[in-house]
Amino acid sequence: MALGMITIIHIVLAILVIIELGITGYLVNVTSGFGYSSPATYAFMLFNSIWSLLILVYLAVTPLYLARFYHALVAFVLLVITTIFWFAGAIAMAAFIGVPACHGNTFCQTSQAGVAFGFFLWAGFLGLTILEGLTTLRGHARADKTTPSNV
Repeated sequence: MALGMITIIHIVLAILVIIELGITGYLVNVTSGFGYSSPATYAFMLFNSIWSLLILVYLAVTPLYLARFYHALVAFVLLVITTIFWFAGAIAMAAFIGVPACHGNTFCQTSQAGVAFGFFLWAGFLGLTILEGLTTLRGHARADKTTPSNV
């Protein structure tokens, strides 16, 4: 079974999202406690991870098993929204933590890793959005077409 380029990008993004989910889950857990909550930036990145997993499931599984619920234009709009979310979250988290000198501090290094993976995910979703956008602009996003783009 040969995997297309879009399928490989979906797999890579799913792996990166699961890593980011673990990182931001740890950051939210460490910074929240009795009487106070974690910073909104960490919570937003956690939301981005969960949102992205749901979007990747829609993009990868729906065309194969629930084809009548898939529409290429909806997929494109969801990818644009997800790309904006990752860009905003990565910028906000980078601005929140600044450029600290960690010196072996696990929390500090984890927050830096969260920013790095956030930008990797932004770049990955941007590439996927561009590929889906090119297919959509070519006129392949008809309502009667239920198969995903295969760029």
